[in-house]
Amino acid sequence: MNARTKKLIYNSVTFGIVILAFVLCNMFYGDMSRSLRGQLIPICCWIVMAVSLNLVVGISGELSLGHAGFMSIGAFSGIVVSGWMLHGFQVEDETLRLVIAIVVGGVMAGIFGVLIGIPVLRLRGDYLAIVTLAFGEIIRNVLNCVYASVEGEKLILGFIDPNLPGKMLLNGPNGAVSVGKIATFAAGFILILIALAVVLNLVNSRTGRAIMATRDNRIAAESVGINVTKYKMIAFVTAAVLAGMAGALYGLNYSTLIPGKFKFDQSINVLVFVVLGGIGNTLGSIISATVLTMLPELLREFADYRMLVYAVLLIAMMLITNTPASRAFFNNLKGIFRRKDLEQTVRGSRAAGKGADRNE
Repeated sequence: MNARTKKLIYNSVTFGIVILAFVLCNMFYGDMSRSLRGQLIPICCWIVMAVSLNLVVGISGELSLGHAGFMSIGAFSGIVVSGWMLHGFQVEDETLRLVIAIVVGGVMAGIFGVLIGIPVLRLRGDYLAIVTLAFGEIIRNVLNCVYASVEGEKLILGFIDPNLPGKMLLNGPNGAVSVGKIATFAAGFILILIALAVVLNLVNSRTGRAIMATRDNRIAAESVGINVTKYKMIAFVTAAVLAGMAGALYGLNYSTLIPGKFKFDQSINVLVFVVLGGIGNTLGSIISATVLTMLPELLREFADYRMLVYAVLLIAMMLITNTPASRAFFNNLKGIFRRKDLEQTVRGSRAAGKGADRNE
């Protein structure tokens, strides 16, 4: 089995699992608890966040701790656009407002990704992590001072100025008000498919191979003429756009949303999804994001000990999936399948040889 066939199988399995999960959720939607139904859209958002961050951490090899900053940009950009369309232009079509809000959220996050990436991606290692962490905190604190309102068809923005005329959309530290919940599970499912299509096609393209070359050996990549900063920028901005789109969907899933929702710990949560699922493993990121988002809700019966049990289970999963023993076990499984493939190839070649001898 060659590498191209393996990639095709991996991509097909990844898309198949996502589609199967969507079908099953629709089939058993009525039997789900109210809290679990409320988690479906956030799960979609966190899956897109994990897949996009995996592009930076796993494929590009850079540690980013400010991914929640891009999510917050997309969330509040989408909220403002949706509110402007509703109150300024009386657009009642929720699907249209949701689609435009997601697109605008992704574009705004992409613009900030370029502005941040130009100086930041020249740094390496811990320095990049610290700068992206600072970026996420700066964005959150700036959003605490931003006010927006709609008067007629005019969008009014203010900084540290809550005395704006018209219908208020953003109210500084109080966040978005009168947003209106218009996000849908179907939109989240489509967004996951878009994120997977973008990331998997990028990884398997010539650009993706250049990105991985810069990750594996920066000096060797530069020696053959690969522009390291350019390809790292492509991965970084692509991840920022996807995070912004997820943020827009996430923001329009709640009636109110405050900037404090996107603190540093949210970036760490997304990084945990990536590490637990396996760095560079897109399917693993999907599974870990789903499990870790649902786990706190499933542990509600433990009441005050819920987060303690969650932490213990998280440590246990990390140890199980990242210890040498577990790695050896999975490598042995891979070795078994590889030996079977080799045996089938040898048998096929022998059969072909015997057939040729008979013909002679």
